[in-house]
Amino acid sequence: MTNLLEHFRFAQWQWLLLLLPCLLLLVLRRGRGASAAISFPNVPVLAALGSKVRQGAWNIGLPLAWIALAAAIVALARPVWRNEYQSRSASGIDIVIAFDLSLSMEIDDFIKEDGTPLQRIDAAKSVVKDFISGRPDDRMGLVVFAGKPYKVSPITLDHQWLLNGLAKLSLGGPNSPEPGTVTEQGTAIGSALAASALRLDARDAKSKVIILVTDGANNSGKIAPLEAAEHAKTLGIKIYTVAIGTKEGRVAGNVQRFPRQEFDLPTLQKIAEMTGGEHYYAQTFTKLKNDFKTIDRLEKTEAKSLTVVDDTELFPWAVGAATMLALLSAVILALNPPLSS
Repeated sequence: MTNLLEHFRFAQWQWLLLLLPCLLLLVLRRGRGASAAISFPNVPVLAALGSKVRQGAWNIGLPLAWIALAAAIVALARPVWRNEYQSRSASGIDIVIAFDLSLSMEIDDFIKEDGTPLQRIDAAKSVVKDFISGRPDDRMGLVVFAGKPYKVSPITLDHQWLLNGLAKLSLGGPNSPEPGTVTEQGTAIGSALAASALRLDARDAKSKVIILVTDGANNSGKIAPLEAAEHAKTLGIKIYTVAIGTKEGRVAGNVQRFPRQEFDLPTLQKIAEMTGGEHYYAQTFTKLKNDFKTIDRLEKTEAKSLTVVDDTELFPWAVGAATMLALLSAVILALNPPLSS
């Protein structure tokens, strides 16, 4: 029933107003009419002497004619089965999110709204998820990295695919029963930026953006972060760098013998300045969310949305029903005329 209400329409519903006078005529026809002014007591006796009229044909034929008329009016109103599709064009902004999956991302130095600890990876995944969901008209991709970069999702408008890949990200390590998304440990920021820039270089977009989310300093890979940033600059790619975590946060002793916090904020800031982006340092969950909201405002999206309406005409069925009923009514009335007295 819900499907019927959603898709069934009358394209020219005004013709249905003709059903009102038809209904009125039908009601008036079935009325008793005015009482006779003069009564003739012998008339029933005289009527009984003649032959009876075949009323059965009229009781069937005339209702069929009325139904045929109603079906013809419905055909004029053009019943259709309507499907509507939303067609949207991309905004022209292509974004690759470079997401750090080094083991230090398991540090739980963020705090939820309810006061419970939150790991860096979970805080970053939550904010990135909201960012992706809030920009449905942007083509986005996801590159994760630890000791080397790994492509999770190509640059796409299929954000559900992108979100599914984001949800499956895991760190692995000695505290996890399963291997992580990236098995090579380290923090290869330069390689991650180069891999992200390579994917954006093949795109034809008016604006190309990399959002780097990391909690450490570059200590792996064959490409230096500033070298990768210089390459991105020549390709017209803007890089936003987001450093996350507190300076007091430390990894577990079984991950690193001498735990220390590796922040290279000057390099991250230099990367953003070189490419025309912005640098952010989030030490709280609220600050991280606000930083991504700022990036969202800075990179405005402009996309066109178009509604495509596909109507399947149903009036031929109503025309066919009206024709068949009218012919059937005519045949019944023609083959069963009233008997003469």
